[in-house]
Amino acid sequence: MNLFNVYPLFNINPVKAQGSFLWDDKGEQYLDFYGGHAVISIGHNHPYYQNKLKEQLGKISFYSNSVQNELQTELAEKLGKLSGYEDYNLFLCNSGAEANENALKLASFHNGKSKVLYFSGSFHGRTSAAVSVTDNPEIVAPVNYSGRFIKSEWNNVEQLEAIFETQGSEISSVIIEGIQGVGGIMIPTVEFVTKIKELCEQYDAVLILDEVQSGYGRSGYFFAHQEFSIRPDIITTAKGMGNGFPIGGVLIHPEFQASNGLLGTTFGGNHLACAAAIAVLDVIKDENLIENARKMGDYIENEIKDFPHITSIRRKGLMIGIELDRNCSEVRSNLLYSHHIFTGNSNDKSVLRILPALNIRKEEADLFSNALKTVLENISIQINV
Repeated sequence: MNLFNVYPLFNINPVKAQGSFLWDDKGEQYLDFYGGHAVISIGHNHPYYQNKLKEQLGKISFYSNSVQNELQTELAEKLGKLSGYEDYNLFLCNSGAEANENALKLASFHNGKSKVLYFSGSFHGRTSAAVSVTDNPEIVAPVNYSGRFIKSEWNNVEQLEAIFETQGSEISSVIIEGIQGVGGIMIPTVEFVTKIKELCEQYDAVLILDEVQSGYGRSGYFFAHQEFSIRPDIITTAKGMGNGFPIGGVLIHPEFQASNGLLGTTFGGNHLACAAAIAVLDVIKDENLIENARKMGDYIENEIKDFPHITSIRRKGLMIGIELDRNCSEVRSNLLYSHHIFTGNSNDKSVLRILPALNIRKEEADLFSNALKTVLENISIQINV
């Protein structure tokens, strides 16, 4: 049997990782400034994280959600305290897409309505409803298309108001990313977010904040939306939540009523996943990683802002989009193969996406900025020859 070939692969086979570095099967070292799509929040193989998982493996790794699991309670308490959402409830699942599926479903159960408003440039996952609110026709199969899903332009308050004026009574929920990641690090305006919250309250629609990529300290706040001082009805999270172990979560306002069988999952909130997620929260708190994300994000931006071919930098904390005056593919390729640095791209082909671990140091930031400077200056030399 062969693998179902859906991923474009780099010709690199990582076999070891530590902190912000990877090593391939040839012994070559790479700086990881992408973290596998913002998954690596506390660095690869953090010793505290490793020990927590090893300890749990020696006890019990899995049983279903038909029994008590005190690790789920511990995780919920620590997540509530660190995020500032102690009064919310937590449903645990396996991924960001699954978290968004459950959020959309829960919203519809709550108000009995069926339409969902989403935004241009969005990415919420590849499963049924999640992909229907993802702005990428190439990954939306015919079975996923439906008139229930309404797209509005990003940061367009007038269009938002017009949609609610005509269809507000039918809109069950509005789903928005705290910061669009795949869309190219697109940051919502205060006016836009405030208006969404206002309209949701006016029309009894549920506000869902997708913090799958922008959450867990990535933006310099625990959740990116907290910069705007709003409280959504539902918050979804995943990626950095488990530092590589599959886990997702739905944070739910206390006005939502739970009932047996309303939501469910086989693997969600299993013992190993909870141990991983608890370790991540402990490290973020004990090592002040949210503050470090702010500090190191500022440092990186100041180091690179005057480099040639950079037209703008869109950034909150360590969620960084570097917009170039050209397609970023050549720059990304040179960083990877000539300087051994992993970076990311986005649906905006000119944006280089940077998502390093929250515990990076200046030495690692300097490796990246020096390499980027070299690559961009070499482009200038080639142009002028």
